[in-house]
Amino acid sequence: MIEGQQRIPSGCAISGIFSRSGRPLGGGEVIKSISVMHDRSNGLGGGFAAYGIYPKYRKHYAFHIFFDDETAKSECERFIQSRFDVADSSAIPTRRIPEITDEPIIWRYFVKPIAEKLEFDAVDEREYVARAVLKVNRDIDGAYVFSSGRDMGVFKAVGFPEDVGRFYMLEEYEGYCFTAHGRYPTNTPGWWGGAHPFSLLEYSVVHNGEISSYDANRRTIEMYGYPCTLQTDTEVIAYIIDYLNRRKGLTFGEIATVIAAPFWQTIERMPESDRRRYEYLRNIFSSYLITGPFSILVGFDGGMMALNDRLKLRSMVAAERGDTVYVASEEAAIRVIQPDLDRVWAPAGGEGVIVTLDKGVR
Repeated sequence: MIEGQQRIPSGCAISGIFSRSGRPLGGGEVIKSISVMHDRSNGLGGGFAAYGIYPKYRKHYAFHIFFDDETAKSECERFIQSRFDVADSSAIPTRRIPEITDEPIIWRYFVKPIAEKLEFDAVDEREYVARAVLKVNRDIDGAYVFSSGRDMGVFKAVGFPEDVGRFYMLEEYEGYCFTAHGRYPTNTPGWWGGAHPFSLLEYSVVHNGEISSYDANRRTIEMYGYPCTLQTDTEVIAYIIDYLNRRKGLTFGEIATVIAAPFWQTIERMPESDRRRYEYLRNIFSSYLITGPFSILVGFDGGMMALNDRLKLRSMVAAERGDTVYVASEEAAIRVIQPDLDRVWAPAGGEGVIVTLDKGVR
């Protein structure tokens, strides 16, 4: 932010709500939470990720796509139909409000890979889907798949987050997890594709901060088939999460120790068993260390992770009430939806707060 002539580098807001029991949460709650932090945004981007919202199509991949025009839509649909069985497609429901303007064509498709094509490509289903999404975003001009997971969806736009939530009628959705972002871009443009969350498959990321290691991270991840095309540093975090979890098999606890790794002098003071593990992760995955100030919320199938940079240069507060976990940039954003909390704490730098659904819920 700018106040007078002094830059205040703590803009952007994040908020997340997660029910361990899978109890349905209403989207209106996360809108209320993020709206408390209105002054952390400047109207150039807001968005939400929601999990458990498409039970009818739970086994299908839900593609949410922006199109610049009908030509891009037709070209993209031909590609989708050549690679996937489409169970349903329709415009994503929105309401007209004066605060949201210049909207693209916004469509969703519930799809499964065509079995013969999947067999021919000789990859697993999720890799097949990820490759298709990245190909659309790289090669089809005017089309951008901004959400592609199962039983989840991303909803984002240029605007303040509370207006984006109203635009997408998010209060009509129910799910076990919602994350939200209010954007204050400092180094990158404000446009629909550049709003948070950034997502691939079921992974979604909302981020407050700046990535000083972006260029090194980008060069590394692009070697493994992840083109960074969206004009923002946060995109690379989503791809790093996908690569480390889905392709390399790291747990989210291990991912936290990779992207916000302890300093070497901290590792040297650890007990031998811990030291050897942390040394291995730092050495093998050194290119995925993210430096610079950040706080992030990562949504994934059945879980959510909150993480600060290792110096905790961005604010983040966590809280619990019963089976529900709350995380936000400010405590006020939690108290406004749940004033009676069992526990409130500020996670330490580099300490991943990871919550998952109770066993047997899904």
